[in-house]
Amino acid sequence: QLQASGGGLVQAGGSLRLSCAASGRIVNLYHYAWFRQAPGKEREFVAGRHVNGRETRYADSVEGRFTISKLNAKSILYLEMSSLKPEDTANYYCAAGGLWGTTPQDFGYWGQGTLVTVSS
Repeated sequence: QLQASGGGLVQAGGSLRLSCAASGRIVNLYHYAWFRQAPGKEREFVAGRHVNGRETRYADSVEGRFTISKLNAKSILYLEMSSLKPEDTANYYCAAGGLWGTTPQDFGYWGQGTLVTVSS
């Protein structure tokens, strides 16, 4: 089970941290990722963390601005977002799955969305 939180309203250039609490058998077995979906658009990959804890990957649009991490002791996945832009506005979803991919189909477990709104 995944439970996302931390969304809110922020001004352009600001920062926000999203959290995703993981529980159950999936906690240490799968890769993790953050996706986002803006109104009228398809869900897109934002950042991923390999189950080995050493590899991460990012969408070009967020590279250098967002950081994905996981606090193993508390089974919490984070997405640190800085230098936010209005185009980052979307519902953000955490996900877990067995494939090290970047499409929604690669992930079988999903949290509910948390809305991030960036004002200009």
